[in-house]
Amino acid sequence: MYVRPAAAAAAAFLGFTLTLLGSAASSAATATGPDSPAADRAALGAPVVYAHRGASAYAPENTLEAIDLAMRLGIDWVENDVQRTKDGELVVIHDDTLSRTTDAEELFPNRRPWRVKDFTAAEIARLDAGSWFDEEFAGARVPTLREYMNRVQRNQQRLLLEIKKPELYPGIEEQTLKLLGELGWLDERHVTQRLVVQSFSADCVRLVHGLRPDLVTAFLGTPTVADLPKYAEFTDRINPWHTTISADWVAAVHGLLGAHGQAMEVDTWIVDDAVTARKVRDMGVDGIITNAPDVVQEAVDGL
Repeated sequence: MYVRPAAAAAAAFLGFTLTLLGSAASSAATATGPDSPAADRAALGAPVVYAHRGASAYAPENTLEAIDLAMRLGIDWVENDVQRTKDGELVVIHDDTLSRTTDAEELFPNRRPWRVKDFTAAEIARLDAGSWFDEEFAGARVPTLREYMNRVQRNQQRLLLEIKKPELYPGIEEQTLKLLGELGWLDERHVTQRLVVQSFSADCVRLVHGLRPDLVTAFLGTPTVADLPKYAEFTDRINPWHTTISADWVAAVHGLLGAHGQAMEVDTWIVDDAVTARKVRDMGVDGIITNAPDVVQEAVDGL
């Protein structure tokens, strides 16, 4: 699920836009439950918008700065990626190497190929995870999952959590659920309203469902219509790349009952422009995962 963010000019433009939005957007973003902006849009049939790695078109992905920006844009849901360090700390980063989104090559020149699992949490905490995107974000850090969850909670946001490459990190499913439980994210309110766990690995999703059958889960991919019933046994959503779907395929997913006995849902990725957002909305998708959540939100709301 990698798409390089927009250039720094887009971030500058967004800064101007946020100035105009002022505190109103921030207040709207903190509302959850049946009276929240997301609930209003759902009642109108608009897809839910998920800020992919935060508002990552405008801030460095998977950082606290990116989810804070999503909050200021009035986006309830954020998406992230979880991996594990050499000494067992869960951290929020997409790639299984550190080179693209940090200064690891500069700080640790002899540690090629700079794999996340080969660095301790303390070493990763030293890295600059913002300058690669724009100097405005110099000093942004790779957050631990604990730090990230605390910020999501503070922002009153909701989370689509991706367990990334679980084959590299045996036991990461249990460890992630343990931490979520410690932080109060496995109570009924969070499980029913504020949390979805997804992965590209069907085995991972199946394991999470087995460990916590009450959790909403999602499989990342586009199974054939014939294979969909197999996924419905252990997941609630199928989350495909937008170029791989059609209205008929979406209808086929909706025609099945998922692991919780409800119609299965479709959240598609990665859609960053208004034309495509309206196209997948008209296909009937339930959610859109995007680097530019403000653009997509305006498009699907028909404003």
